[in-house]
Amino acid sequence: MESLFSVYTNKSIKLNRCNTYIRKVNSSTKLIAASSKFFYRIIILIFALLICSFIINHFLLISNNSNQHCRRLFSFGGGAAWEKKVRHSSIPKKINGKVVLVTGAAGFVGSHCALALKKRGDGVIGIDNFNSYYDPSLKRARQELLAKHEIFIVDGDINDIDLVNKLFDIVPFTHVLHLAAQAGVRYAMENPLSYIHSNVNGFVNLLEITKSANPQPAIVWASSSSVYGLNTKVPFSENDRTDQPASLYAATKKAGEEIAHTYNHIYGLSLTALRFFTVYGPWGRPDMAYFFFTKDMIQGKPIKVYVSDKEVARDFTYIDDVVKGCLGAIDTAEKSTGSGGKKRGPAQLRVYNLGNTSPVSVKKLVVILENLLNIKAKKNLIKMPRNGDVPFTHANVSQAYRDFGYRPTTNLSSGLRKFVKWYLSYYGMQART
Repeated sequence: MESLFSVYTNKSIKLNRCNTYIRKVNSSTKLIAASSKFFYRIIILIFALLICSFIINHFLLISNNSNQHCRRLFSFGGGAAWEKKVRHSSIPKKINGKVVLVTGAAGFVGSHCALALKKRGDGVIGIDNFNSYYDPSLKRARQELLAKHEIFIVDGDINDIDLVNKLFDIVPFTHVLHLAAQAGVRYAMENPLSYIHSNVNGFVNLLEITKSANPQPAIVWASSSSVYGLNTKVPFSENDRTDQPASLYAATKKAGEEIAHTYNHIYGLSLTALRFFTVYGPWGRPDMAYFFFTKDMIQGKPIKVYVSDKEVARDFTYIDDVVKGCLGAIDTAEKSTGSGGKKRGPAQLRVYNLGNTSPVSVKKLVVILENLLNIKAKKNLIKMPRNGDVPFTHANVSQAYRDFGYRPTTNLSSGLRKFVKWYLSYYGMQART
């Protein structure tokens, strides 16, 4: 009997243990199931949040692009007021006046040329992207000056195909004075792609649009004396070799001359390249030596003067002389011979030097500024680095004189006197003398 009871007891204990184990398993299963449901819900929630985030961002992106598109439409063609300004600025004030698109119109040379064209009765429209290579406020001040003479400058980039096409749709340009470019030799070591963007891509974009215009305008554009590079023959003549550029800037300008030849040959565009030699004067560029020498001398700071085994000298050319050269090139430019992108006959292709023909050493430049400012410069003499600068430039301008009477008349002393007078007035300073 006891053995039976013992067996029954043992079975009961085992059964209880089994039931307890089953309950634990069930409890764990329920916990796992609950946890699974919880994590599943968390995953669904995260996934839903990601979808919502994507939809919201996509909506904002579309909205932003739409707003930008609307602003662009309004800024360069969607607004009647904008078109009215463009048309009004482009109307010549004299019979048979030219209608000129000036690129880089808020720049140094561009603003002077636009003003000269307008004053003689031509219609002028400017375009400029107001980049920050140097102080944009100076460019805006030039823009304000031109606005007083009813010259409208479009705020835009020549790489903007829609914008430039819109201008050509509105205005039948007879000429393009292409001065927009990334300037400066040394800056190419910091931002090389900006030179490709402006000096190559921008030029090609402009040529692509002008080749399809009907009628095609004649194009006068700014090359550079930098294309002569390491050439040692002086003075520099247009027929001298230009296949040894010393800087990326020079290489992009040389590329521009070859590109111009191509578009002239294939599409009949009339193209004139002007090789400027160290242009200076009022409203000039702050990155030029004469400008920052003046600034540093007034502020009592030392100036860096480059020295070389050879004399460091430049063919400094006053802005008024360069403007006369630009207008002379425009006035003697023949019509393009293409129509709708097709060449109808041989077209004019020219290259000219615009210089002063009288190189002056940088040391002499400093002496002139010292006399004008009555300030003794603190000079730090530094060996010329390998940054693309060349030690000497000298222009032969006989071809420009022969073809449109170009003859520079302003020497460096006279030109710097006018620059210093402007500088002191613009920046609200007084000279010591």
